[in-house]
Amino acid sequence: MKKFGIVIHGGAGTITKATMTPEKEKAYMEALEKAIETGYAVLEKNGSSLDAVESAVLCLENIPLFNAGKGAVLTHDKKYEMDASIMNGKTLEAGAIAGVRNIKNPVKLARAVMEKSEFVMLAGTDAQEFAKANNIEIESDEYFYTKERYDQLLKAIETGRSFLDHTVFEEKKLGTVGAVALDMNGDLAAATSTGGMTNKRYGRVGDTPLIGSGTYANNKTCAVSCTGSGEYFIRAVAAYDVSAQIEYGGKSLREACEALIHKRLKDINGDGGLIAINTNCEIDMSFNSEGMYRGYRTSDKEMEVKIYG
Repeated sequence: MKKFGIVIHGGAGTITKATMTPEKEKAYMEALEKAIETGYAVLEKNGSSLDAVESAVLCLENIPLFNAGKGAVLTHDKKYEMDASIMNGKTLEAGAIAGVRNIKNPVKLARAVMEKSEFVMLAGTDAQEFAKANNIEIESDEYFYTKERYDQLLKAIETGRSFLDHTVFEEKKLGTVGAVALDMNGDLAAATSTGGMTNKRYGRVGDTPLIGSGTYANNKTCAVSCTGSGEYFIRAVAAYDVSAQIEYGGKSLREACEALIHKRLKDINGDGGLIAINTNCEIDMSFNSEGMYRGYRTSDKEMEVKIYG
């Protein structure tokens, strides 16, 4: 039997055991396990890596612990603006959406862009029209509301700053979610989704919907999904950089990921992490922050879920 597997993340940042309650830790662990199980079940039935990453990310979008979908943070105007992307490593086809509102599962819309349009990225209100035309589920603002996110916005407005924070303002938690997978056919895929920054303004877009920055997949090399300070991942063209190091530099997956996270990003003061998998079912979950919500399961490795460094 050919190897297959899935890796997921739920954000990176200043995540320490000292600041985590047992109840919260349990909730995060269970959420990550659920997403892995969802994606792995697709692969186990000889499903595609695309279906697996979409299913895993959709699962995380539906859990308000994470800054994606239902748990998305609020903009300065008290709106929910979400970004997502997905990429097929076999064909290099990709789909992405930026700054969309009221889309229940942004990853579904990103895939629709890839498969049902001639484009790679759609943004804003016109992307929502495309969603309606393709029967992508729409939700009211009330669906996305959580008191925790609203309180975060009020604190951010007080300080006059925008925050990438995942939950607590005293701690930096970068809440993007993502998944990468290898299926039984040897095909790779990656998907990433986020609610962006608390108190963001002027239509700011981070790395998540940018193919090559936050998401990349190529059967020749690897599949990558990033989480962190988006502006730095954009400048580093982070996800593609890992692939390029492998394709043109002859590096292993581990070497490429560690060079990107611990050298290239650090050199420009960027923080965060990534998940990656290649066609040998080797995986990597490098990060330069104190923690990253992450986990994996492969055909030859039992499920493992981690939070701290």
